[in-house]
Formats: sequence, structure tokens, C-alpha cells
Amino acid sequence: MILAGDVGATKCNLAIFEIEDKNELSIQVERRFESAEYSNLDSLVLEFLEDDEVREFRSEVKGAFLGIAGPVVDDRVETPNLPWIVKGECLRQTLHLPRVELINDLEATGYGIFTLKEDQIHTLHSGGGGNGHGALIAAGTGLGEALLINRGDSFLPVASEGGHADFAPRNELEIDLLRFLLKRWSHVSYERVLSGPGLVNIFEFLCETRRETPPIWYEQQVEKGEDPGALISQAALDKVSPLFEKTLDLFVSFYGAEAGNLGLKVKATGGVYIGGGIAPKILPRLEDGPFMEAFTDKGRLRSLMEEMPVYVILEPRTALLGAAYLGFLTLSGTGQ
Repeated sequence: MILAGDVGATKCNLAIFEIEDKNELSIQVERRFESAEYSNLDSLVLEFLEDDEVREFRSEVKGAFLGIAGPVVDDRVETPNLPWIVKGECLRQTLHLPRVELINDLEATGYGIFTLKEDQIHTLHSGGGGNGHGALIAAGTGLGEALLINRGDSFLPVASEGGHADFAPRNELEIDLLRFLLKRWSHVSYERVLSGPGLVNIFEFLCETRRETPPIWYEQQVEKGEDPGALISQAALDKVSPLFEKTLDLFVSFYGAEAGNLGLKVKATGGVYIGGGIAPKILPRLEDGPFMEAFTDKGRLRSLMEEMPVYVILEPRTALLGAAYLGFLTLSGTGQ
């Protein structure tokens, strides 16, 4: 039995897994929590363990493996989009478990790729294939990135914080967007344009530069607590107005450009994987929009980019599955 977690800025999914071998991950109990409702991760996990259904498995749990949205350094995470500081040693003492491991959520997603079936991955671009390194990028509440290092018959996921690297505009409109964002923040990262909040930033920029006001229905829904990013993307897919469509087109172009940047850095002939909660919801626009043009638009290395396969991960539990998968590999000593 393994306690696995996918800990994000918006939600935290925890589950008890029973694992007999690495190809059979069986969820016994799963719960979702709203992260912002808790002051720290310790209290959230304790509440999960006190759940009546969880209690019957608690004595059999051999360890906890938690994928967290943030940089893990010396068994400690200061989450960039939540006011949390998570310490592995404190969790071990609080949970009274023999082993507690903290890993980056994109690293967990990387391990989760090994658990997916064909119908849980969509091929966006077949490329030329190959046995090279891979790359993983995921836009959600924030922007996560990871390297997938080729080990012959598998990948070794390596966490990064590339989503916080400098945003690089490519034309006059994007330079204007950078100027707009620099009025808000002294440092503008790719996460400021490539995330749920990033989609809203693009929308507000276009409203200002086009001298348009958001529709009344949009403002009313936002006031009611609806996610503005979700409203914008759905309105774009429904072709409600050119303003929404242009917003999503820019977002998709940024997604392709940064996925291509990551692919270049690791020479990802083994494939570039698109994770996170946004990609499956906007899949039609990823297929028909400017994603692949931005991905391959790397000057003299366009031909190399065209050789890289691009996949969209459809399974929303991939990070949770990956945390459990890594837990099994670690506790069983079986390796990949």
C-alpha cells in the first residue's frame, strides 16, 4: 500500500494505491481537496488519513510519495503559487510513516507516462520518432517543465523550473504584451502567459490594446467565482467573438513556441509530451491552431523540430499515477 499525491496550487489529489507490480496500480481510495482551503499540506494529508475509508488501509501504508508543484530542494518545497512551505522531515513526523518522499509534480507526471495506455495519449504530431531524450511541459495553474532523459528502454524524469524562465516575445504584438506585463511585474516569465492566469493576462492585454471591454456576461460570471481562464477558452472554442479567439490563438502559439524551446534544449527526438489540465480541453485548437507552426519555427533547426513527435496526455491523474509508480519502484527496489 502506498499513499500517493498530486499537490497543486488549485487542487490536491490524494489516493491509497495497492500495487503488486508496476503494471497494476489499483486505487483503493481517492479524494480531492481544494488547496487554498488549507494553511499547509500537513493538515490536508492528516485530514485524508482520518477519512473513514482510508483508516482501514492506514496501517498497511508503507510510504507516501507526493508530487508537488514547486522546486524540491533539500527535502523542502516553497510553493510559488501557494503560501506553503513543505518539509519532508516534518511530514514524516506528522504522518508517522516509515518513508515520505517529495518530488516535483512534473517529475511525477514523467513517471506517470509509463503507466498510460494508448487511448490516454493523443498524437499531435508523429514526427520521425527515435530513441532520444524527451521533454514534458504542462500548463495549468502554473507552468511546469521537465526533462525526460533517455535510458535506453525508458526515460528518467528530471525536474526543472523552466516555466519561470524569461518570456521571449517574437514579434511586435508580443513585444507590446511584454511591455504590458512589465507594468505589473519586474520579471515576466513564460508562466505569466502560459497558464490559466496567463490566459487571462493575454485577454486583458488585448482588451486594453483593442480598446474593448469584456462582455457583461463574462464579468458577471467572474464575479460569481467562475474561473476566468476556463470562460475565455470555452468562449474561444465556441467562437463567441474574435476577442476570445485571438486570446486563445496567442496562448496556443506561446504553448507551441515554449514546447519547442524545451524540445531544443534537450533535443527531444524521443518525444515532447504536453501535460496539464488545459491541453485536453483545447485539443481542437492545438490540432488546428498555430501550435505546431510555433513549435517548428526554429530557423535553421526547423527540420530537427519536425522530427520530434508531440503527444498530448489525456489522463488527468497522470501525476498521481506517477507518484504511486515511483513509490512502487522505490519500495520494491525493482527499478524501471
